[in-house]
Amino acid sequence: MAKSALLKSSIAKKVAMALSGLFLMLFLAQHFFINMTSVFSSDTFNSISHFMGNNPLVQFVIQPILIVGVVFHFIMGFVLDFKNRKARPIAYANFNGAAGASWASRNMIISGSVILAFLGLHFYDFWFPEMVYKYVECSPLDETRYFHELVAKFESPVRTGLYSLSFILLALHLQHGFSSSFQSIGQNNKYTKGLKNFGLGFAYVVPAGFVFIALFHHFNH
Repeated sequence: MAKSALLKSSIAKKVAMALSGLFLMLFLAQHFFINMTSVFSSDTFNSISHFMGNNPLVQFVIQPILIVGVVFHFIMGFVLDFKNRKARPIAYANFNGAAGASWASRNMIISGSVILAFLGLHFYDFWFPEMVYKYVECSPLDETRYFHELVAKFESPVRTGLYSLSFILLALHLQHGFSSSFQSIGQNNKYTKGLKNFGLGFAYVVPAGFVFIALFHHFNH
């Protein structure tokens, strides 16, 4: 009975982990769309960024939900990884991890930790200064500052390189995570194959797009 309850608890955690990951993918897609506009038009990027940064619904409803979602997803990731390792305290003598699973699936906690560190840097670079600018310094609204602030972040080759590496690891994380999400929530019907192919495309195209944006601004400004 206790074993059955433990199994149900583990499945519930995996389902919650999967759903939070899918939710964060929606945010990633929206963030990608906004950043991509900076490649084509600084005015469009400034307009969208200004709207997002000063819309009460975004700032006081969606943004807190997003932050909670990020924290929840990564905490659940660490909890599940710890439980999986604890369940197998003794390693197999001749186990060859690469033979049965991809690097991404065997190292989700590593790629996830790097991504979490990158998110911390992202908050430090953009979110905290934005909060100080608007609510501490109470600076006057400037609808043209967003593009220049974005470009300034990619002046350093070291920062641009680390930014790009983070998104390469994110691609590997998403590649495995999207597929395992469907297994966790038991999704298996005629749309599953198409959704998995979409997830695979998303896992490569969106991170590659972020890398392109970073390199574009680094070499053109």
